[in-house]
Amino acid sequence: MAKLFRSPGRASARFAAVGVLGLVAAALLPVQAASATPGNGCANRTNNTYSKLLQCVTVEGVREHQAQLQKIADASDDPFYPGSRAAGTDGYADSVDYVAGQLRDAGYRVTLDEFQFEFVFPALLQQLTPVNATYETGAFTGSPPADVTGTVIPVDINLTGDRASTSGCEAADFAGLDFAGSNDIALIQRGTCTFAEKAVNAEAAGAEAVIIFNQGNDPTREALIVGTLVPSPAEITIPVVGASFDDGVALSQPGSTAHVRVVPNETRTDVNVIAELPGRNANNVVMAGAHLDSVTAGPGINDDGSGSAALLETALQMSKVKPENTVRFAWWGAEEEGLIGSTAYVEGLSQAERDRIALYMNYDMVGSPNYIFMVYDADQSTFEAAPVIVPPGSTAIEDLYESYYTMVGEPYDDTAFDGRSDYQAFIDAGIPSGGLFTGAEEPKTAEQQAIWGGTAGAQFDPCYHSACDDIDNVDLHALEVNSDLIAFAMLTYAYSTETVNGVPGKRVPGPPMTLPAPAGPEGTFAGGDGGAGPGPVPA
Repeated sequence: MAKLFRSPGRASARFAAVGVLGLVAAALLPVQAASATPGNGCANRTNNTYSKLLQCVTVEGVREHQAQLQKIADASDDPFYPGSRAAGTDGYADSVDYVAGQLRDAGYRVTLDEFQFEFVFPALLQQLTPVNATYETGAFTGSPPADVTGTVIPVDINLTGDRASTSGCEAADFAGLDFAGSNDIALIQRGTCTFAEKAVNAEAAGAEAVIIFNQGNDPTREALIVGTLVPSPAEITIPVVGASFDDGVALSQPGSTAHVRVVPNETRTDVNVIAELPGRNANNVVMAGAHLDSVTAGPGINDDGSGSAALLETALQMSKVKPENTVRFAWWGAEEEGLIGSTAYVEGLSQAERDRIALYMNYDMVGSPNYIFMVYDADQSTFEAAPVIVPPGSTAIEDLYESYYTMVGEPYDDTAFDGRSDYQAFIDAGIPSGGLFTGAEEPKTAEQQAIWGGTAGAQFDPCYHSACDDIDNVDLHALEVNSDLIAFAMLTYAYSTETVNGVPGKRVPGPPMTLPAPAGPEGTFAGGDGGAGPGPVPA
């Protein structure tokens, strides 16, 4: 049994047993992987060793699944969100059919796990004077419905210089402004306080609607911003929509009037896709998941077509394995609406069923085009004040990921274990969890560029939550390395979870080899936010 520990100076020393793992070192190197074509036997053999499985899980296979998801989005003529794979749309339904069909053809027992959620219809933001233009927008999460046409009143906005903004954060910001009319629209700039605080203050001042536009103080705060009003310090009863910085500037012109419309939500039923591979131990279930839905703005091929495709290819190549533990794969719905599918799934399990789950691994955005490799910081070596309680056993999952990166010579860093993706419900249930991430809207630093390459100052994913998150919005190296790691981790725990929950298993077949101790995170997020990313956009 190998003892794993942090490199001196990177984090406090800690020992965690990873175990003796059956692997061939060359098979761990992504560049060595052979194409998974029927000619080399991948479709017909039992990939129960690391060398076999990593030879068959290829970036070409993953990209085929991403290409299918792109085709589905392109073909979607959903009446409200065409060109997307958002929950509740035709694009999502076709994505479910594709994934479930692939799994059934491979011999999996597939369950379509139903849940209900609030489908949000497109909002409207139209400027009427002094110009007539319709702007890209969206209703903030928690916004009430309403239809308001009236005068646009800018509130303490700053459009020049450093564009520092406390717009709408204090009642005093509204002093001297005339909100006495029956249809006044407050125009508020992003910055400093939460979106909910801004909206509460606007309503208290007499506004009948609120437009919150992006701050414009750096390149990551220029595009359309649509955030959340949850939680809120007080009830909000007026509609709140978003706008880009440039559209906010246009709306701030003297004499501006606008039309804001938020349509009432509709309760819809959608599904998670659950596939299970029975093991000898039915009471020790190894789970991994990725969200299958996109945002409404586009096809979502990195977020999270990357995690969904890599997980699907792993499942297909493991379909003939006879694991020691039961293996369960999940493709979640309505993650972008607030982790709804995964939360409903966990909440719907009995305590006995939850107790059967040994661990959960989450893969949300694993191929970002301006990537860095990140592992969720279960031991809180970088992010000491995690807003969630990290269940015991999670550090062993973190160690496994880090040892793999060390083995293949890839530097990595921590990302905040903050519950902003589908692992949240599992953490809340006390289930050990971990995952991988390559970054979202956070800009890459010069220090990170020196380590991982890419472009300093640009977002890890420049197309995060945008229409351009398409088939070209991916880094193939990042996707290949992480696809192999996803497969490696799944096979490891399919045979033994002893390092995580103490349940004995078996060694993975093949020649044994001990993984190296983790090299340690690069430490580029000391005091930072770990790449930001999946989940509600911060204020």
